[in-house]
Amino acid sequence: MRDNSACSELHGLEGTMTIATQEVPADGTIRWGIVGTGRIARRFAQGLAHVPQTRLTALWSRRAEPASAFAEEFGGEVCASFDALLASGIHALYIATVQDSHAGYAIAALQAGLHVLCEKPATINQPQLQRVLDAARAAQRLFMEAMKPPFYPLYRKLRAHLDADPIGAVGLVRAGCSVPGVPDDHPSLSFGHAGGALLDIGIYEMFLAVDWLGAPREVQTLGRLGATGVDTFASLNSQHEGGIAQLFCGLDLHGKGDALLMATGGHVTIHEPWWNPSCATIRYAGGRVIELDEPFQGGGLNYETAHFCELIRAGQVESPVMPHSKSLQMIAMADAARAALGVKFAGE
Repeated sequence: MRDNSACSELHGLEGTMTIATQEVPADGTIRWGIVGTGRIARRFAQGLAHVPQTRLTALWSRRAEPASAFAEEFGGEVCASFDALLASGIHALYIATVQDSHAGYAIAALQAGLHVLCEKPATINQPQLQRVLDAARAAQRLFMEAMKPPFYPLYRKLRAHLDADPIGAVGLVRAGCSVPGVPDDHPSLSFGHAGGALLDIGIYEMFLAVDWLGAPREVQTLGRLGATGVDTFASLNSQHEGGIAQLFCGLDLHGKGDALLMATGGHVTIHEPWWNPSCATIRYAGGRVIELDEPFQGGGLNYETAHFCELIRAGQVESPVMPHSKSLQMIAMADAARAALGVKFAGE
């Protein structure tokens, strides 16, 4: 394992360290750290190469060999502990671990004076998320859930187009995705790691619902559980401030991944996979059709990362695009859906 003095072993893990906050240098270069070195961490590191004035400085994983291989490919020093990662001189931490660990890592990093970009879902339930947000507020540090769709060029172009050439207020959102064939040992099927379709896949659809329709008022859920006790399929009907959402997510069926936005003056199809959007069709009530085509670069995670870095440089502690209120609304939907299916994780 690669190591250096900045990443030497420190005491303990998660939570009581006080570290002098690293200020962003005059040239604006933001030093990043990553906890976790799995598939999503690799996508983040690949995307970081497309974000100017950033550098991957340090990383840590519970498994030494993958961490060393990750550093060889993407750079950065491998730290000997999570505490060492917090003390390595980074400005911001990307959390790319299994979701039951998100809250602990986020709170520790915020208390250490770091800005935190946390992979979705930000936490496994609303009380956990509130504790994270309280820690961010106390530390006056930026925390954002890494919900990528709203930062993609296509999604931004769609928003701008509908502002200039509207179809009216969206009153129904329909979206879903189901992916079968998940390996038995995958975290998505792990009850201990708070897996399941709702938190792994459905959180994307919940974002789309609250982004276009506002806060949820009622959530009705049907679904089934798999052999490990997590939800393997769920269908949601939800009432929001602005309308109704029809959502599904699954780990045992093969299902389409597009999205539909309906209004009085027309409707929009965001073509699959809608959460990595590059194409959309707008059909106006009078028969006019507009095709939007906006390819993305760098794997897509670079857009949310660039936004996050801009907020750090501007001294902001909350994103106007992915605000804390939106994360709270999404996880409230997930909590209600899991409760309806009887899925209750350890400590809840």
